[in-house]
Amino acid sequence: MDWVKRENARTADVLEADKRFPALQAEALKIAQAADRIPTPEFIGGKIYNYWQDADHIRGIWRRTTVADFGKAIPAWTAVLNLDDLAKAEGANWVFKGDDCEWRGERRCLLSLSDGGEDAVTIREFDLAAGGFVRNGFVLPKGKQTVSWADLETLLIAREWTPGDLTSSGYPFIVKALKRGQPLSSAVEVFRGAPTDGGYGVAPLALHDGEGRQALVIIRPLSTFESQTWLVTPSGPRRLGLPLKVRIDDLVGGRLVITLAEPWTADGVTFAQGALVSVELGAALADPEHLHPRLIFAPGPRESVASAGAARSRLIAVVNENVRGRADVFTPQPDGGWRRSRLDLPDNASISLVTEDVHSDRAYLDVTGFMTPPTLWLADAATGQLAQIKSVAGKFDASHDRVDQYEATSSDGTHIPYFLVHPADMVLNGGNPTILYAYGGFQVSETPAYSATLGKLWLERGGVYALANIRGGGEFGPAWHDAGLKTRRQLIYDDFTAVARDLMTRGITSSRRLGIEGGSNGGLLMGVEFTQHPELWSAVDIQVPLLDMLRFESIAAGASWVGEYGSVAIPEERAFLAKISPYNNLHPDAPYPEPLIWTTTKDDRVGPQHARKFAARLAALGKPYYFYEVTEGGHGAGANLRQKATPTPWSMSTSFANWWIEAPLGQRSMSGGLQPGTRS
Repeated sequence: MDWVKRENARTADVLEADKRFPALQAEALKIAQAADRIPTPEFIGGKIYNYWQDADHIRGIWRRTTVADFGKAIPAWTAVLNLDDLAKAEGANWVFKGDDCEWRGERRCLLSLSDGGEDAVTIREFDLAAGGFVRNGFVLPKGKQTVSWADLETLLIAREWTPGDLTSSGYPFIVKALKRGQPLSSAVEVFRGAPTDGGYGVAPLALHDGEGRQALVIIRPLSTFESQTWLVTPSGPRRLGLPLKVRIDDLVGGRLVITLAEPWTADGVTFAQGALVSVELGAALADPEHLHPRLIFAPGPRESVASAGAARSRLIAVVNENVRGRADVFTPQPDGGWRRSRLDLPDNASISLVTEDVHSDRAYLDVTGFMTPPTLWLADAATGQLAQIKSVAGKFDASHDRVDQYEATSSDGTHIPYFLVHPADMVLNGGNPTILYAYGGFQVSETPAYSATLGKLWLERGGVYALANIRGGGEFGPAWHDAGLKTRRQLIYDDFTAVARDLMTRGITSSRRLGIEGGSNGGLLMGVEFTQHPELWSAVDIQVPLLDMLRFESIAAGASWVGEYGSVAIPEERAFLAKISPYNNLHPDAPYPEPLIWTTTKDDRVGPQHARKFAARLAALGKPYYFYEVTEGGHGAGANLRQKATPTPWSMSTSFANWWIEAPLGQRSMSGGLQPGTRS
C-alpha cells in the first residue's frame, strides 16, 4: 500500500495538473449527484422501491412510494433505510448490494451490505412494515454467499460454513436450510457440490408465479458456463434433465422459462442454441429427468434474447435485432404453446427490462440511445398499453452529433459491427480524436446507451466515440460468444484491431488520435492490444483488468473463468495464454504508448494484483505509465458517489485521453504527460 500511495501521488500530480481537470472533475461529480436522474424502480409487494444516491445521500437511501405516485413528476417518497446514517452509526462504509424480498407482499427482505464495495456481503433481515432491521432476525456474517427464501421462516443459504468450504475460485459449494431463530451451526444441509466446481458457486433460487406457485431451484456451476440445474422436491433435490448451458429465467403460469446456450434435443425435437423454451413445473416435479419443452421463441441469425422476466401471467422478453432492442410479450396458451406480441416502443434504441410485478401484468422498461436520454415506460403486458412515465433532459449538447453503424472485416472474414458517435460535420482527414471501447467476453452485449459523463466530458468537446460489438459478447447470441472461447480468443482481439483499422481507413482517425479503453475482461482486451499493436494507439485506458493470464487462476476469483479463458493445466491452453498474456509479453525494446492503469484495493473479484504487477513491470522496463488505485469500491470505480466521480474513472481518464489524443506532436514528456506549459 505504500507503493500504491506513491504511485497515486505521482499520477495525481501529473494528470490533475491539467488545466482541464478541475472542470472535468466538477462536471463528473455534478452528473453523478444530479437530482433529475430517473429513479430505478423495483416492484415489491405492489409498491415501488428505489435505491437513490445524491449530494445529500452519498452512500444512498432506500425508499418507497406507490405505483400511482411514482408516475408523478415528483413522487412522495418514504425513506426506508438511510445508508449514510447506518454507516456513521456502525463505523462502516456500507454499500447497498441489493435485496431479496419475501414474495407474497410487503413483509420481509434480506438486504445485502458490503463494507467498501467488495463482492463479499453481510446479509440482514429487514421488516418493511416496521421500517427497520428485525430484532433477532436472520443475520448472515460477511462472505461471498447466496441466499433465497424457502418460506418466511426458512432460508436456503450457500456460503462458507466451516473454514475451507469453498471452491478454488473462493465460492461456496454447500447449500443449507436455516430456520428462524437457529444459529448457523444448526443449519441442515440440503445440497452439496464439490470443491472442484467452477463458476461463481452453487446458488439457491426461488421463483414464483402470479398464481402462487413456487419453484425452488439450485444451480450448481461445473465450469464458467456449464451448470447442473436441480429442483428441490418433497423428497429432496433432484436434477432436471436440462443441458448444461442454460439460463433459468423465471416462472410464469406454472411454466419454467429457460434460455438455451446450446442446442437441446427432447421429444425428438431439436431446439436451437439461443432459443427461449418452457417446461411445465408440475411435470418437472413429477419426473425431473424427462422433460417436455415447448418453444417460446427462436432468434434469427442477427437476433439474441437479452433478458426475459415474468409478470403475473405473461412473459416479457427483450430481443436484440442487429444490436437494436425490441420488447415482446409471450402469453401462455391452453395447449402449452405461446402467443407472441410486440410492445410498440421507440425504434433504433436499446431496451432493458427494469422490473416486473408478479402481482399484476405491469412492468417497467428503459429505452435509451447514445444521444437519447433514458425514458422509463410502464407497460401493461396484458393489454399492450404503454405509458412514458419518466424522462430526463439531456445532460450534454448532442445537437451537433450523429450516430452511424458500420462494419469492419476481421482476420477470418467475419463482419464486425460497430457504432460511431461523431460530430455531424466531421471531416474525414484522419485527425479526429477518437475513443474506441469494447468488452468482448462472457456473452455480455454492448448496446447503445446514453452516458452523460461520456457526452459532457468527451462528445461535447468534439470527441468521437466508437463502440465495437466484437465476438465474445452476446450481441448475436451464444454462437457469437463461443467463437472466441479459450484458444480461439485471438479472434476477439483481431476483431477489435479490425475496427480500429477500419476507423483509420475511413479517414475518421489515425493512430495519433486514437485512444482505447475497457475494464475487467475489457481491461484484458486493452492489455492485449497494448502489447500486440502498440503502434495503433495514442492512449490506452486499462481499467480493473486481468493482465497476468498465466497466474489468473490463482488470483481472486480467477479460477471461476477457466471456461472463458482456458487453463494453464492444459498444455495447449497454457501455450495460448502465454502467447497473449499482456504481463508476460512486455518487452524492453517495444515502443509502447503510455497507458493509464487503474484498479481498486477492495476488488475481490479480479483483484488489484494484475494492475499493480503490470505497472511494476513497466517501471522495471523503464517504460512510462500512469497508475491509480481507488482504495474503496470493489470491482468498479468507488464505494460512493464522490469516489466514483473523482479521481477515476471519468475525470482522470478523460483528462488522460484529452492529453494524449489531442496534444500536439512533440509535446509529450518521457516520464508522464506533457511538459509543463505545453498542454493542448
